[in-house]
Amino acid sequence: MNQITKYLNKEFFISIVIIMLGLIALFSFFDFIQEINDLGKGGYGLTQVFIYVLLSIPGHIYEVIPLAVLIGAMYTVGTLSQNSEFTVMRSSGLSIKKIAASLIYVGIFFCFLTFIIGDLISPNSEKNAQQLKISSTDSVVSQEFKSGFWIKDGKSFVNIENVLPDSSLEDIHIYEFDKDFKLRTIVNAKQGLFEDGQWKLVDISLTTLEAEKVTSTNIENGNWKSLIRPEMMNALIISPEKMSTINLLKFINYLKLNNQKVKRYEIALWEKLIHPIMPLVMLLFAVPFGFLQERSGGKYLKMFLGIIIGISYQILNTMIRHIGLLNDWQPFLSSLIPTIIFLSIGLYLIFKIERL
Repeated sequence: MNQITKYLNKEFFISIVIIMLGLIALFSFFDFIQEINDLGKGGYGLTQVFIYVLLSIPGHIYEVIPLAVLIGAMYTVGTLSQNSEFTVMRSSGLSIKKIAASLIYVGIFFCFLTFIIGDLISPNSEKNAQQLKISSTDSVVSQEFKSGFWIKDGKSFVNIENVLPDSSLEDIHIYEFDKDFKLRTIVNAKQGLFEDGQWKLVDISLTTLEAEKVTSTNIENGNWKSLIRPEMMNALIISPEKMSTINLLKFINYLKLNNQKVKRYEIALWEKLIHPIMPLVMLLFAVPFGFLQERSGGKYLKMFLGIIIGISYQILNTMIRHIGLLNDWQPFLSSLIPTIIFLSIGLYLIFKIERL
């Protein structure tokens, strides 16, 4: 790594980190203001609010890294352009392609950071934050219907009235059908805990429906083998976009086995795979702006452009995701289009300016 490469990577890195810290502080402040409304509910005090905000920070880091890279890079190219440093670099024989390629180190760093936080840290911290709030406010996980959650599990339909923050279940009703879709057994249990790869049910009432009679049996406890896993309850606590890749894959496979819709979760999975490469895309997009009207506008104008473009990217990404869901597009296509657009614009400007 030569001196120019070290210098460029250092300048870009410092600007990106400063912008990222500013964005995280802003989002954390908004979180704090929002949580103040729930202050005093149950045991949800000021300490719990601060812990909740701290646990939400990894999720914000994951979300803002591409935006911070874009704004920080635009600010840096504006500074280098205003100081005529890009002009000197080009006069010394350094092409725009080489300048863009030299930023691979800072780009890869933020790609790895995005992956590590988004897949290893953020899902757990987000889950812990939601569990803290739910348990502190004496609540349960929000329900889809008044009767609770309804889940298809093979030939059975399962009704779970309450899912607690630790993913244990309360008031479980299992309706098992035969191959002719005739109701055969009804299992009611007061509580369910997941241990050793299966659910341990407590205080069970078993009703068997036969051709000529109905029998009922009470059992103190028993095992229930099911495709449902505690990690699947993450989908009830946090949004698909904040789940880990492994949990998303498990949940998608579970839904497919039960012939349920998976489009939203597949889009979230593809976005999870694509999101870590966005820092590199944003760097490639930002570099050419340092050579457009180099002496005009300066760093603050380019930083402002970075903010506008970053917001536009978020709007475009959300819009295409919803359009894809409505029109039943392939999940990878809905996730890739915004990235391809920004990457194409960046590469086009680099090659165009290179020929000037």
